Amino acid sequence: MRAAGAAIRAYTGDVADEPFVAASVADFVAHAGGLDLIMNNAGVAVAGAVEDTAVEDWRWIVGINLLGAVWGCRAAIPVMRAQGSGLVLNIASSAGFAAAPRMAPYNATKSAVIALSETMAAELDGTGVQVSVAMPGFFRTHLLESMRAPIEESAGAHRLMQGSKHGAGTAARALLEAAANGELHIVWPREYRLAWRLKRFFPAWFVRRVGKLRDKQLARANPPQG
Repeated sequence: MRAAGAAIRAYTGDVADEPFVAASVADFVAHAGGLDLIMNNAGVAVAGAVEDTAVEDWRWIVGINLLGAVWGCRAAIPVMRAQGSGLVLNIASSAGFAAAPRMAPYNATKSAVIALSETMAAELDGTGVQVSVAMPGFFRTHLLESMRAPIEESAGAHRLMQGSKHGAGTAARALLEAAANGELHIVWPREYRLAWRLKRFFPAWFVRRVGKLRDKQLARANPPQG
């Protein structure tokens, strides 16, 4: 980015810490003279059955995936509202609408980010501030390096990510282009759009179908031994 002439300011901290997020955004605005885009992208993964997931893991993922996005939005919105422009791009996941079994902590936080974004879009209508929420499917990232999950769930997630033909750079360009076109809901890659529509029009059937597909994926990732 520096090679392209962009000025960079980096802040190291925890997005679950509201004072850190607020101070970072305020410092950036003070130096840049405004804020055109905030992308709430920090995320972690937790998998496992609802009743088996540790309380601390629930708190960890909610603090980063959901509250991290909330703190970013709270810090950015007053600035953008005052200047009459800006883009809030929240990164959720296709898990937020697909809701596969044994992924409740991740699913719930990503669903909440979708709901947060839809609410903000209505609240900011007419202000000049745009809100978009991205719901990408699997693409290659470092997300699983910190994943907290049983061995079989982790194996399934790694198999899906390794099988993706898309990298983070491709994803970033696609999501930003869609946001530039004014899209509220950004479902990417293209093959996930059918799943998005099926969930909206046939929710009960979709839930059953996803459950069966999830069982098959876990079986392929964890073949019987011996």
